Amino acid sequence: MRPTEAVAEGPARSLRILIANERKDRLQRIAEIVTGLGHDVISRELEVAEVAAATEREHPDLAFVGLGISGEHALDMISEIVREASCPVIALLESHDPLWVNEAAKRGIFAYIVNGNPEEMQGAIEITIRRYAEYTNLEGAFRRRAVIERAKGIVMARQAIGEREAFELLRAQSQRSGRKLFDVAEAVIESHLLLIPST
Repeated sequence: MRPTEAVAEGPARSLRILIANERKDRLQRIAEIVTGLGHDVISRELEVAEVAAATEREHPDLAFVGLGISGEHALDMISEIVREASCPVIALLESHDPLWVNEAAKRGIFAYIVNGNPEEMQGAIEITIRRYAEYTNLEGAFRRRAVIERAKGIVMARQAIGEREAFELLRAQSQRSGRKLFDVAEAVIESHLLLIPST
């Protein structure tokens, strides 16, 4: 189940959750809470290298990273999960640490909890999954817009026309072919790349 699918299912859903913490006692406690909330703990990791392998292998819907003995260790875990898994990360702290939270935000966390009880954890899960779905949709919209803008530039250069005329040509082709504007734009870019002389 991917995060965007989980949102559509409502609050009573089971997610595949990865838990990472360099302290075994905290790892076990977090796993018990997550399981008690009805989610599947797919991996429990203590080391950064193990986190990277687990996220690549398991494709979690969400990850919890606990701040244990070393703040840098936890930050490295966050970086690996964000880079490998493309899933949202929630940081778990035992006490407030604004400087660490700020650094974790730069690494890609979507939320953090201090001394979270099960209700707070479930609330954070639901909010994070929704925010991640919105982020993914927005990221997709930006990518689609960039592709259309690039195709428009190609048409402008090839046809020696203005921006508006190029967009109208793309849109007209979309309507004639029954294909989405984005698909037409991708086809323009791909065909253009084929026509570029090799060096």
